[in-house]
Amino acid sequence: MPKTMSEKILADHAGKPEVFPDELVEVKVDFALGNDITAPLAIEAFRRAGAKKVFDPERIGLIPDHFIPNKDIASAIQAKMLRDFAAEHGISNYFEVGRMGIEHALLPEQGLVLPGDVIIGADSHTCTYGALGAFATGVGSTDLAAAMITGRIWFKVPHSMKFVFKGKRKPWVGGKDLILYIIGRIGVDGARYRAMEFTGEVIDTLPMSDRLSMSNMAIEAGAKVGLIAPDEITEEYVGTRAKRAYKFYESDADASYEAIHEWDISDLEPVVALPHSPENVKQVTEIPETRIDQVVIGSCTNGRLEDLRVAAEILRGRKVARGVRCIVIPATQKIYMEAMEEGLISTFIDAEAAVSTPTCGPCLGGYMGILAPGESAVATTNRNFVGRMGHVESKVYLSNPAVAAASAVLGRIAHPREVVGQ
Repeated sequence: MPKTMSEKILADHAGKPEVFPDELVEVKVDFALGNDITAPLAIEAFRRAGAKKVFDPERIGLIPDHFIPNKDIASAIQAKMLRDFAAEHGISNYFEVGRMGIEHALLPEQGLVLPGDVIIGADSHTCTYGALGAFATGVGSTDLAAAMITGRIWFKVPHSMKFVFKGKRKPWVGGKDLILYIIGRIGVDGARYRAMEFTGEVIDTLPMSDRLSMSNMAIEAGAKVGLIAPDEITEEYVGTRAKRAYKFYESDADASYEAIHEWDISDLEPVVALPHSPENVKQVTEIPETRIDQVVIGSCTNGRLEDLRVAAEILRGRKVARGVRCIVIPATQKIYMEAMEEGLISTFIDAEAAVSTPTCGPCLGGYMGILAPGESAVATTNRNFVGRMGHVESKVYLSNPAVAAASAVLGRIAHPREVVGQ
């Protein structure tokens, strides 16, 4: 019987010839991860269960990134729990400050999450790795604890939805715009517990950084996973990074989908998600003049080198508008170094932006950019719920890096061509 990517991956990991939507299956986990907020809860559950060792110390990742470098005493204690647990169980994939990065940028960069894997993480944006062709999804901390002990987890096999993008992207339109466009069309629960598949001629030419942005925000549509079939672009990305063997899966041509959406995006301009929902999407040209107080360029969605290059292209030779704070956060130490070598960091500092060491920081309202009452921010992050980046009376507008940088220059939500003239 024809099968989708997610059904094939789950069947192989369950040791079954095939699985079906809504079936409950127990599968082998290839990699499990937690961060400084979620892993401490998993460690406590691990110890309550009386476990003496993890299933495989090479297949667990502990990444302090949310309140790191330590924001306060409480965050220091949480980070220490990860550090001590990693030492106790010989977990080599513990990433200390100075070697770390935002988890969903760091793990693909390190070649630890790979095509064909089943990956679980105690963080909702674990679905990022679907861009590599992996069944990757977020779980609760107790589920992470169970997986760290047994190396297995159960799932209900999701129904699949296909999203086909046709046409040619306009300048300044990237993966962030495509996923926001989807969410704007189907809503934040439009793919609830579904496997989203992104395909079509637009996706075929999309760089890996943009693919990762798309899969990252599948959860914002309520999805279980957001998948892109591996191809030459995938192979080029993972081939030199992979720490172990991997496998490419693709859906059968006549596989069954619960729904298929096809869109020609040739006329699509960059889009922005207005407060207070990722589904409140408008093209930037449709938004009335909106003054802002802060811009954040970074996060697990848009903190990669390619994103920083786009932002630097807009900011080069220009200044951040008076009265606006612009915070740039490279997603990993490696990205930070590469951005320095390319002169991007100098560009940001010359533009009077602040550049941070890798951290999730302001994305979750942690630190490094909290909003006061009445303030508004344009951010390349993935959520803009009430109070997400600070006070409940603040507002967050989600955009791609080009729109964010242009908005920083003009002090209002802006199309990049208003700054660079193209």
